[in-house]
Amino acid sequence: MRNALLAVDLQADFVQGGSLPVPNGMPVAAMIARHIRHFKTEYQFVVASRDYHEDPSDHFSNTPDFLVTWPPHCVIGTPGAAFVPPIANLVREKLIQCVVSKGRHNAAYSAFEGFDTRGHGLLDVLKEERIDHIDVCGIATDYCVRSTALDGRKNAFQVRLLVNLCAAVNEATGLQALEELKAAGCQVQAATAP
Repeated sequence: MRNALLAVDLQADFVQGGSLPVPNGMPVAAMIARHIRHFKTEYQFVVASRDYHEDPSDHFSNTPDFLVTWPPHCVIGTPGAAFVPPIANLVREKLIQCVVSKGRHNAAYSAFEGFDTRGHGLLDVLKEERIDHIDVCGIATDYCVRSTALDGRKNAFQVRLLVNLCAAVNEATGLQALEELKAAGCQVQAATAP
């Protein structure tokens, strides 16, 4: 069994002060950073995904509906696209071994829509590392975390959602996402606090 952790979209625009802040985004990012440090021997591979937009025309809107269209966020070259400091430190220290970027020219919710610096898709990267189990955490439970976990199951991975290491945009849609993930065969459990 080879385990990977997928840390989804822990970026400045998705925490307090960003253009699309998610409640508890920063505390969750800090807990994820502690989790990665504490359990570094449990994971053979750690991946961080990021929204990395250039001109996703149908995704951004000045009058967003917050379902399909959103305010501009995570635009390449802006502070909002950067990983929050505790996660950026893990990338720098190579405790996060791979970053996949998604959504350059379109909407992209799942980390499986992301590509590494070589242009390899996440599925190929995980296969290359011979990963069969993935833990998923990050922002936001009801959008990108949900899509990533569902795509993990579609691609035959054993998927565990670390529920206390996720932040939802909305409590009701967050709970709905958890039920959907359970129905898809994901384990939903709390990470043990380091």
